[in-house]
Amino acid sequence: MLIAPGAIRAQTPPPELCPRPAQGAEIPEPDDLRSRDGALSVDLTFRNFRDASGRMRYCYISGSGAISPNLRVHPGDLLILRLKNDLNLPNAAGSKSDAGPLHIHAPPPATTADPCDGGKMTASATNLHFHGLAIPSACHQDEVLKTTIESGEKPFEYRIRVPADQPPGLYWYHPHLHGFTKDQVVGGASGALIVEGIESADRQVAGLPERVLIIRDEDLFHPNAAPNATAGTAVPPVVLDRDGDARNTGTGTGKPARDLSLNFVSVAYPNYETGVIKMKPSHKEFWRVVNASSITYLNLQVLFKGLPQGLGIVGVDGSPINRNGLGGGDIIYQDHLGVSPGGRVEFIINGPPLGTPATLITRSVNTGPGGENDPTRPIATIVATVDAPEPRSSLAASPAPAPPVDLPWIGKMQPIRTRKLYFSETLQDPKDSNSPTTFYLTVDGQTPKPFDPSFTVPNIVVYQGDVEDWIIENRSTELHDFHIHQIHFLLLEWFGIPINEPFLRDTINVPFWDGTSPRFPTVRLRMDFRAANVVGTFPYHCHLLEHEDGGMMGLIKVLPKLP
Repeated sequence: MLIAPGAIRAQTPPPELCPRPAQGAEIPEPDDLRSRDGALSVDLTFRNFRDASGRMRYCYISGSGAISPNLRVHPGDLLILRLKNDLNLPNAAGSKSDAGPLHIHAPPPATTADPCDGGKMTASATNLHFHGLAIPSACHQDEVLKTTIESGEKPFEYRIRVPADQPPGLYWYHPHLHGFTKDQVVGGASGALIVEGIESADRQVAGLPERVLIIRDEDLFHPNAAPNATAGTAVPPVVLDRDGDARNTGTGTGKPARDLSLNFVSVAYPNYETGVIKMKPSHKEFWRVVNASSITYLNLQVLFKGLPQGLGIVGVDGSPINRNGLGGGDIIYQDHLGVSPGGRVEFIINGPPLGTPATLITRSVNTGPGGENDPTRPIATIVATVDAPEPRSSLAASPAPAPPVDLPWIGKMQPIRTRKLYFSETLQDPKDSNSPTTFYLTVDGQTPKPFDPSFTVPNIVVYQGDVEDWIIENRSTELHDFHIHQIHFLLLEWFGIPINEPFLRDTINVPFWDGTSPRFPTVRLRMDFRAANVVGTFPYHCHLLEHEDGGMMGLIKVLPKLP
């Protein structure tokens, strides 16, 4: 039988739904979506795609096709964000093409439930958390305990009024679906949210070009590759932890638990081919960096000819460091910046002179004998060139005066009580050292239990207006990263040592226990529940997302202020 011409066609791979720049590419800037006339209206579609290496990618795509755009708002603005869940599920048969497994669209539920009603959280569902914003933990705002947006449902609308007193600075958005947060974030589901006006809080950055840099971690592109040995350095053996990640070697080298990317340009182990940031020679810029990693700690340095450079810190975790009413310096210069998963740092950088080799790196972080391996590695090559394009955005050159801070500085407030909470872990099978781990974050005096989203009784109850001190203790042999929704806090003590840190945070590392010392490591935090928007129920948790998904989370309920 003859076959008609054109009846047989070569198969073409499906289009990449979450495209990524090539390794070694120039680092792109995320697109900016800016508020106008007091409002920002955004349509985002949440998609996934399995790449040729088998890794699952996730991404937010705007109506104009921008991937994970920067959302730029001002204090007092209304953000209207319509999120369409368009996740696809792998074909049950697992058939493959050159581009990876085929996909089928997840069918809509037989009966469409209200996404606010706390339906079952599944791999095909999602939601959004606006990390660091002091907005209500209510559905359609920043509620993550019950909000479940299934694939195939109509767009879900978030309507958020940015508080008029929200500190200007860098925040971010990402999914917070219990049990599936890590998978979606490690696949790239994150983006920056910027509250404008930091140049009003600190006029030393006025007029500077700004660059938004989002550092994400991702599954290893070459998981079976051996580390590259450097001259005179022995390559440490690869030991895996119970989650299958490379365990901390204690050497600062070796196979990392995750690859890193910078604005989606991957820096893959073991060769670490970096992307390129072009700057005008000796040019001053304002960099805003998000650690959107699922588990990777950062210790950032900029090296000129191998020598660390001073970086002028202006903001931490979305709060200007001088927003305390205490006076004093507006900038803190450091030659290395520790940024835990979920944390942010904003700083002034002076670019390299023409012809000077320069690199952005992360130095090794000791995560403890039970932690993952975060070795020293490069993140980007910085190239000084006279024809470098200016960053897309610049801060206002003549900003209006910053509005006064209404509330007294939290460091001057007296706490009404002190609580202790502690991180701990147990093997599900104590007789098997390789069995899965259950993670706990427990209020002292309560029975350790992994977080259960169906259990709605809060672990802690406070009143709006309260100020408390929380001592966070680490009874495990790996580093943990404490985060609480809706509020910021002040670090007072680190392992019992007073800390003079006159700025706020919303994430903090808690040192690991060495396994033998009679005293567990602690941090003391001053918790601020004075803002009216904090009334409601919301979580606190470890921001290592496989720990959060594994149960290391609790609930706090803030009741209306007592009359």
